[in-house]
Amino acid sequence: MKRILFINFGGLGDEILFLPSIISVKKEFPDAQITLALEPRSKGIADLTDIIDSTLFADIKGKQKYFELLRLLFKIWTKKFDIVISSGANKFISVFLFMTFINKRYGYDTGKLSEILLTKAVKLNKNQYAAKMYHDLVRPLTNYNTELPEINIKRDNVESATVLIHPGVSLLSVKKNMIKNIPAEKWAEVVEKLADAGKKVILAGGPDDKEVITTIERLVPEDKYINMYGKTKNLRELAELISKAEIFLCSDSAPLHIAVSLGVKTYAIFGSTDDKKLIPDNGLATAVKAESNCPLQPCLWERRQTTCETLDCLNISPDKIVNAVINT
Repeated sequence: MKRILFINFGGLGDEILFLPSIISVKKEFPDAQITLALEPRSKGIADLTDIIDSTLFADIKGKQKYFELLRLLFKIWTKKFDIVISSGANKFISVFLFMTFINKRYGYDTGKLSEILLTKAVKLNKNQYAAKMYHDLVRPLTNYNTELPEINIKRDNVESATVLIHPGVSLLSVKKNMIKNIPAEKWAEVVEKLADAGKKVILAGGPDDKEVITTIERLVPEDKYINMYGKTKNLRELAELISKAEIFLCSDSAPLHIAVSLGVKTYAIFGSTDDKKLIPDNGLATAVKAESNCPLQPCLWERRQTTCETLDCLNISPDKIVNAVINT
């Protein structure tokens, strides 16, 4: 039995997109014990899958980043892993993996040092769907090819004419001035117009979505939608709610990737980020975008770490969003 460690720091969406890599390796080594090292903010991934046997946490976004990494290193030393696979394009990654003293180490090629310190330095190709980018890491280990995230929820009891709307994004992205969402007032217009078009509109969200939900509650008569905000207690319950909807409408956020894994017809608002890297080319998920002439779009991650002040890329009319949904 092999002990395999995966390391993937990022938000919940990143962890969902990383699942195909873990699944393919598990198929190759069915008796292996799988451990995932991740950030505490993404611990909800355990609600969606049972392929991960254990987790290790490191709060690398906190003030004690290097202490957290050192503490993680000590934990790794006690586990005696056979293989480690890590995402991340930082040149420090290969040094960290070497310091784990794990026999087989796989990561992205970040230069000569990674070629020396890693068992296999894999070429990083960012110009593809993110799940495929992550999956490149495990190609030296397996011939299995898991193309989409898979979670332990089956889609059944789908209610026709329902549109489930998850209008929020993570507060962390907002605090870091990474704006990826239309204003709450536009979401309110979308809700009312879809209801007037005969759709059964359902609202969902968690603690991070309080502001946008409150605005919708204030502007839209309560008889035009079913309010499920705050009624899903964890990520699994949200996923179960998504699985029953005919159509899912959201921003560029983690619930988008849950819907993709469930095969739900999805429309996602995109502005500063690259939809081609976050949505698979399978026809089930569609990006709704503004007709922006911004020469930098998409810019977030590609050219800058925060969004600009004008946000022309998010100047999307409620009518355009509604028409995309009702003309499915």
